[in-house]
Amino acid sequence: MLGHRTLKRVLKAIFQRRSYRALKNSFLTYEHPLDGLSRYLFQLGRYPVTMPIRTPLGVVRPLIYSHHDMLTVSEVFCREDYKCGEQIRTVVDIGSNIGISALYFLTRNSEAFVYLFEPQPVNCEKLLKNLEHFVGRYEFYPMAIALWDGEAEMGFEDTGRYGGIGTGHETKIRVPCREVGGVLRGILERRGEIDVLKIDTESFEEKILAAVPRDLLRSIKQVFVEYPYTKNVLPLTHDYVQVGPIARFRRRVQF
Repeated sequence: MLGHRTLKRVLKAIFQRRSYRALKNSFLTYEHPLDGLSRYLFQLGRYPVTMPIRTPLGVVRPLIYSHHDMLTVSEVFCREDYKCGEQIRTVVDIGSNIGISALYFLTRNSEAFVYLFEPQPVNCEKLLKNLEHFVGRYEFYPMAIALWDGEAEMGFEDTGRYGGIGTGHETKIRVPCREVGGVLRGILERRGEIDVLKIDTESFEEKILAAVPRDLLRSIKQVFVEYPYTKNVLPLTHDYVQVGPIARFRRRVQF
């Protein structure tokens, strides 16, 4: 065992291209790269801890609460699961967790605006703390995105990273939810176009993506979905790329 990771798991990661990219970016991204790497690779260190991260707008310092949050930081900032251009202006972040992906989008430039949706109460409090220096550049909705308006049953666990609608966790809560088409249509009416739609809802991604009205997809430039079986969901309007565990759809120039 290395930390809490098996040797087999560590060796498997060594031979993945995205692992080399994440390793290189760790030295460029973390103010203290050895601390970041030891936490990520070997689950060392105590929590909660402030993790200084270099961005195009300077250093941000999210507060992370466990090794599971450290995984998120590495996936977003070092592995660049949601890599996008620095010209983005409008982002919709469905499943915002504690705000790490929001920090990434908000720090691509000083004009990016992010709509955030996160239903789990413990995550909401942490998210607002991590985004306290970006007030005015985001709108936060403590609710789930689903296929209907009303309420949904959400399973969750202690880390806050893996909860979602339809998950098998024993602990359940009822959370408010909004229908995805209505939410996106309202944002498009205000902003005209969405540069990035990111969906991370722990197994509910494909259903949400499939429920997005096709006329709205023409106004969404790029979609990131953490789900391995979404290749054929957007075959008509977007080109598909698999980036590790992330499915990325880029809008075609011609329809």
